[in-house]
Amino acid sequence: MKVHEEYKKEAPKKINIALIVVSTSRYNEIQKNKTSSDKTIPLVKQILNENMAISLNFSEIIPDSKDHINFILNKLVKDPSIDSVIFSGGTGLTSKDITNETVTPLLEKEIDGFGELFRYLSFKEIGSSAMLSRAIAGTLLGKIIFLLPGSPNAVKLALNKLILPELGHITYLIKKEE
Repeated sequence: MKVHEEYKKEAPKKINIALIVVSTSRYNEIQKNKTSSDKTIPLVKQILNENMAISLNFSEIIPDSKDHINFILNKLVKDPSIDSVIFSGGTGLTSKDITNETVTPLLEKEIDGFGELFRYLSFKEIGSSAMLSRAIAGTLLGKIIFLLPGSPNAVKLALNKLILPELGHITYLIKKEE
């Protein structure tokens, strides 16, 4: 058996994630007591219903705001019931897209292969526009953090092809005591 296969066997049998949708327009809908037009949270719930080992323990919609991003990240990395935090949105190229600039400097280790593979898989689906993605992953205080585009299709791709197949493996490695 290969080493990575051994690590996957040692992976936790239950993993809890948090999903943060970074979208000022969706946040404003909630503030105005309107029905949210967010499609990402329901999509993630649907995907995880088919995967009993991984649960969505927390989800929230926040605006494109450094203060909001820092507050929620700080809260979730201190929460012992959360193993991974997924941010969807705020990773684009507009001036309001600040999720990467806010979170990346805090990461202890970046997982470069995540962004590379995500862009490769995206390229196969959407072509050269995939190069605009600033998807990244890294670790912070024993948690795995993912920064994804705000598109529900991008989240679905990342979950199904990269995150769900490896989350147990990654969680095992970052919590492993040596």
